[in-house]
Amino acid sequence: MDNFSLEVRNLTKEYPGTLALDDLSAVLHGGKVYALLGKNGSGKSTLVKCLSGAVLPTKGEIRLNGLPVSFKSPIEAFDAGIAIVYQELSLILDFSIAENILNGRYCMKGPRNTIIDWKATNEKAAEILKSLGIEIPVTTKVAQLSVGQRQMIEIAKAMSCSPKVLILDEPTSALARHETESLFQVIQSSKAKGVIVVFITHKLNEVRRVADEVIVLRDGKYIGTKQIAEATPKIIVDMMFGETQLLKRPANLVPSPEVTLEVRNLSQGTKLTNVSFELHKGEILGIAGMLGSGRSELLRAIFGADPIDSGEVVVAGKLVKRPAIPSMKKLGLAMTPENRKEEGLVQMLSIRDNLCYASLDSVAPKGLISRKMQQPIVERWTKELQIKIADAENAVSSLSGGNQQKIVVGNWLNTSPSIMFFDEPTRGIDVQAKQQIFQIMWDLSRRGLSVVFVSTELEELLEVCHRILIMKHGRIESEAIPDTLDLEELFTKCMED
Repeated sequence: MDNFSLEVRNLTKEYPGTLALDDLSAVLHGGKVYALLGKNGSGKSTLVKCLSGAVLPTKGEIRLNGLPVSFKSPIEAFDAGIAIVYQELSLILDFSIAENILNGRYCMKGPRNTIIDWKATNEKAAEILKSLGIEIPVTTKVAQLSVGQRQMIEIAKAMSCSPKVLILDEPTSALARHETESLFQVIQSSKAKGVIVVFITHKLNEVRRVADEVIVLRDGKYIGTKQIAEATPKIIVDMMFGETQLLKRPANLVPSPEVTLEVRNLSQGTKLTNVSFELHKGEILGIAGMLGSGRSELLRAIFGADPIDSGEVVVAGKLVKRPAIPSMKKLGLAMTPENRKEEGLVQMLSIRDNLCYASLDSVAPKGLISRKMQQPIVERWTKELQIKIADAENAVSSLSGGNQQKIVVGNWLNTSPSIMFFDEPTRGIDVQAKQQIFQIMWDLSRRGLSVVFVSTELEELLEVCHRILIMKHGRIESEAIPDTLDLEELFTKCMED
C-alpha cells in the first residue's frame, strides 16, 4: 500500500458569502505522515469534510490511486478506505474496548450466524490492539480508560477496517505527555503499514516529532508542501499567515492604573490551575494560547458560567468567592460567548428580542415587556453598532455572522457593564465586520470600560490589545506587550512545550 495515493484536484467549496476551499490541489502518498497546518478559517476542516463525505465540494475532484471518487456520505468514504478520528470522540462508554472496535462487525456463530461469538470477537480486537502496540485488556469498559487511551481505541477502531487514509484531527489536544508518546507510536505503526496519515495540529514541536511533510493552507488555498527538514518555525509561520498588515491601536487609548478586576489563584479541575492576573480600567487585555490552553474556560469561570474549585475574584474592590452569572452581572461584568449561535442568541426569535435578553430586569422591571419598551434599545444599538437589518421583527438567524455577533455585543452593552469579556468575537465573520468589532473594543476602552479579548487569531491580539497574557495547560505562563514583539514571536511563545 506504500504506493497508494490520495489526490485532490481543483477542489472548491463555496458557502453563501464564503469561499471555504479555493481551487485546492495536492497529492499525498502512502507510508507518510503529513502535518496539515493552517490558522483558524484556513480550510482544514472543510477539506476534511469533503474527504470524509460529510460535505460535497462545489467543484473539483478527489482521486484514490488515480481513480476519481465521489462520496455522498461518510459511510461511503469509510468503505473506500478513508478513516477520520475527530477531536470529539464517538466511543460508547458502557461498552468494552472490543465492543467499540468491532461495533456492528462482531464475529458471529450459530444457526445463520445469529449469535455473537464473544471469544472470537475479543480475540480479533486483541489482535488489532497488538498490531498497534496498545496493551490494554479488550474486555475493559471504555468508561474506565483515560482520555488518551480512549483516543487510541478510537484510532484502533478506525484501523480495524484496514484504511488506506487515516486523518487525525487535533489528536493530542487533551492528552498527557506519556499518552502523546503512545499515540505517536500508533501513528508510526500505521505509517509502517503503508497508510497515508494526515495529522492536523497546532503544536509545531509535535510536527517535527511525527511528520514527514508539512502541508499549509491559508484562506482556503493550498500554499505549499515542505519536507520536515525544511519546515522551520519561521517558514511555517510565514506560510500560515502570509504578509500580515497589522492595524494600529489608537495611540490615545491609555489604561488607568486603577484595577477593575483581580483574579487570585483560580483553579478548576484539570482546566485551570492557580490563575492570577489584574485588569485595569480602560485596558484591552488579550488572552492567547493554543487549543485546550484554558482561555475560554478562564472567562467562563470568572463570569460564573462554570463553577470553580478554588480561588477568588475581586471586582471593583468587592470580593467574590463563588462567581455566578446573576451576581457578576450586577457587579458590571458582561460576556459575549464563543458559541454565539447556541449560547449568545435565540436563533428562532426576533432581532428585537435578542437585543434585550440580558437587560430584561431594566427593560421590563414589572415583568411585562412591549415593543414600545424595546424600541429605544433597538434604535440605539443598530445605529451605534452599525447593525444592518431590514426589520427588527425578523428572526436573528436571518442576519449574517457579523451582524449576529454585533447583536450579541449590543445585548450585553445594554446592561451598562464596566467590564466586557469577548470570547472569539470575530470567528466566522468577514473582514469588515472584524474591523467594526475592533472599533467597538477601542470605543469601550476610550469610555473607560475594561475589555478581555480571547482570540485564536494572534494577529488580532497584536492589533487590538494593550497587553497579552499567554496561557498553556490551564496556567498563565507569561505576558507580552504587543508593541515589543511580532507575530512570529507571539506564535512561538504560544506553542506547547
